[in-house]
Amino acid sequence: MIWSWEAKKQCFPSNKSLFSHTPLYPLEVQVVTILLVLLICGVGIAGNVMVVLVVLRTKHMVTPTNCYLVSLAVADLIVLLAAGLPNISDVVASWVYGYAGCLCITYLQYLGINISACSITALTVERYIAICHSIKAQLLCTVSRAKRIIACLWLFTALYCLMWFFLVDISQISFSDGAQVSCGYRVSRNLYMPIYFLDFTLFYVIPLGLATVLYGLIARILFMNPLPATPHSMKLSCRGNKSALSSRKQVTKMLAVVVILFALLWMPYRTLVVVNSFMDPPYLNIWFLLFCRLCIYLNSAINPIIYNLMSQKFRAAFRKLCKCEQKRTETTTQYNIPVYYSAMKDCSHDSSEHVTEQEDLNGFPATARKTKHSR
Repeated sequence: MIWSWEAKKQCFPSNKSLFSHTPLYPLEVQVVTILLVLLICGVGIAGNVMVVLVVLRTKHMVTPTNCYLVSLAVADLIVLLAAGLPNISDVVASWVYGYAGCLCITYLQYLGINISACSITALTVERYIAICHSIKAQLLCTVSRAKRIIACLWLFTALYCLMWFFLVDISQISFSDGAQVSCGYRVSRNLYMPIYFLDFTLFYVIPLGLATVLYGLIARILFMNPLPATPHSMKLSCRGNKSALSSRKQVTKMLAVVVILFALLWMPYRTLVVVNSFMDPPYLNIWFLLFCRLCIYLNSAINPIIYNLMSQKFRAAFRKLCKCEQKRTETTTQYNIPVYYSAMKDCSHDSSEHVTEQEDLNGFPATARKTKHSR
């Protein structure tokens, strides 16, 4: 992140030579950074890639909600690749990516961070419409509309973040017998405060404020308005409604956890920026800076784990994806002719599984259709 060069200034006395083999950070900071960043980024990159593959390669997983989750996964991948992995080389060595790397990496960092917030906001609004306005949701909550909204969000954020191409530059931390190259501010830090506060408002305060209000309304519908009692003759329909309601609750809980973790894991960094806006010199404790960074990387890595733990549909899709990758090589060597009966049986099983396990991501009951078909 952009704050690293200021922290480096406070890590060394003025008589240290940076052209010698003296480490940029204390050895314990380097070790902790390398181990934790590699672990978090490795898990996060693998998990977010699986989210994208699962949705794109499974037809019944292509829903409006999952489209926003794919957008969030791609944004998290950008954060992990553009912020997480370069952090390792920045801790153990000088800035090695040059002027173009400084511009592009900084741009991608803020692009991924801001798109994550935009995707969560769009996801929250989609959930509110799907659950609290189910009739309008049939027209508003569609895959094609979700794709258009996502494209607009990416275009807006990509244009908004272009300003960072003009705000950063290669900087040098001067010492008595050398200098350390780093990617930093082009001008005084105070001139960047309005930009940071704008980011803080657009991509943290507004998304969380909106999520608090909308999830409160969603909770009132799902958890405080139980289904009314129905006659025995409508027992099957009641079961279908209860199943759909249970599915909507499960998805809403999962997405609410995503929003809560977003709020908690981004709070240290956002708080640091606000506090340092009024402090001179700014608070740049090296261990607290590392903690803030790790929280950001963890926020980008933890979402696939949440999907796997809280969504049966994603858990089954993850397992199926892993099994398909394992069986693909085995099938080409073991079978030389098509087995028509087995293929038809598998297709029938997949079709029934699609109906029975489909979660009602748009607020429309699916279990009732299954019950009617079975009768």
